[in-house]
This record gives sequence, C-alpha cells and structure tokens, in this order.
Amino acid sequence: MLTVLKRSVAQGPEELTSPNGKADQRKNGSDVVQSFVSANSGTVCINLGDAGAMAYTHSRQPLLTPRSFGVVDDIFCIFEGILDNVAVLRQRYGLNKSLNEVAIVIEAYRTLRDRGPYPADEVVRELSGKFAFVLYDSTSQAFFTAVDADGSVPFFWGTAADGYLVLSDEPDVLKEGCGKSFAPFPQGCFFSTSGGLQSFEHPLNKLMPMPRVDSDGQMCGANFKVDVYAKKQTSMPRVGSEANWANTF
Repeated sequence: MLTVLKRSVAQGPEELTSPNGKADQRKNGSDVVQSFVSANSGTVCINLGDAGAMAYTHSRQPLLTPRSFGVVDDIFCIFEGILDNVAVLRQRYGLNKSLNEVAIVIEAYRTLRDRGPYPADEVVRELSGKFAFVLYDSTSQAFFTAVDADGSVPFFWGTAADGYLVLSDEPDVLKEGCGKSFAPFPQGCFFSTSGGLQSFEHPLNKLMPMPRVDSDGQMCGANFKVDVYAKKQTSMPRVGSEANWANTF
C-alpha cells in the first residue's frame, strides 16, 4: 500500500530527511505514485485532489495480514493486518457484526473527531492485533496513521523531493522514491496532522530521533525511540472549557 500527502496535511519530522538529502536521487510525490501504479498490476489508486493520493493492491500481501480499503463520509482508510478484538470493538462503537477492521478504524477516528474528549493514545491502544493503517479525512484535510506495538506489519515512511510525506509497507518503494530520506515507522506510535508523531504505549514520554546509517555508511532518515527520561509537559483541561479537544490528536 502507498500514501503520499502534501506537507500541509502531513509534515513529517525534520529528522526523517537525510542530511545528504540534496544529493539523493529522490522523486516528487506524484512520480512515486505513478511508479507504484505502473509496477503493480491491478492497483487501485485514489486521487485525493491537491492533498495527494492513496493506492493499494491485493498482490504480494501476506496471508495473515491482508489489506482492506474503506471510505465513509469522505474518510478514506487503508488497513493492513488483523485485529484480535473485533467483536469487542464492534460493540463499543455500535457497529454491525459484518463490518471489518477498516470500518472499525474509521469509526474510532470519527469518535475522536466528533465525540471527544477521548485521548487518541487510549483509542489506538484499544486496537489489539497486528496492524498498520493510514487514514485521510478529506473534509478536514486531516491525516492519521498508526502501527501496532510490536511492529508486526512492516511499515515505512519518508520524504519525497517536493516535501510530500510517503508511507508504504514496501521498503523498495521508499528507497526508490525517497533515497536515503526514509526510515521504518516507529512501532507503538501514531502520527496525525495536528499532533505529529506520538507513542500510544508511552503517551507521556517524548520521542527521540536516533541517527541511522545504511550499509554504505550513508546517513539516512532517523529512527524514533521513546525517551524514558523525557516527559511531556501536560496540563489538566478545565471543566467546561470550550476548547475542541478533538484537535489534540
């Protein structure tokens, strides 16, 4: 699967771009999408207007972590993997028994967006299983992505030549499109338009970029690890506050 989004929707951390990025043979975001579609027969490509694009194919997918796509009220989601607690989550969100994982993720996002206050880390932490997903809300131009705590589904992100954020489960897509400016997406973490990169396993801790060098000794995009010694500054919202808590995820 592949998602490519402009900086105003999904601006990745600066450390994701290699210090040697100017010398890299990186592609623009639209070229990454075109190459992916050309290389994979039967690819479904969803044009998100000037925000970017999403694409997926059912070829070469692991049997234990299948891909699925769903769209509800202009919310687009690609889900790869399987949840162990589907029945519990269906009941929690009042969903039909026939609906699958991608529908659950979309409804969980809608709960965060429309029915807050709910901490985003708690909502993602309730997803038990092996998964990686990307979600784009075209109404609010908001992006949300997450990977399970064990990193069971290989997932990578990087920056294209024009600054677009690129996410895919295929490392070769990132190597070809982003050069050295890519890295594995940190396990147990989620990334959103308004909140950036956060850990849902350790929501009170900051994430620290760790230098990453390839086999040729070249600096690549950084990995991110939880800093056990650095805590975020948090404050208790006042009761009756008119602030929109949904903007915190």
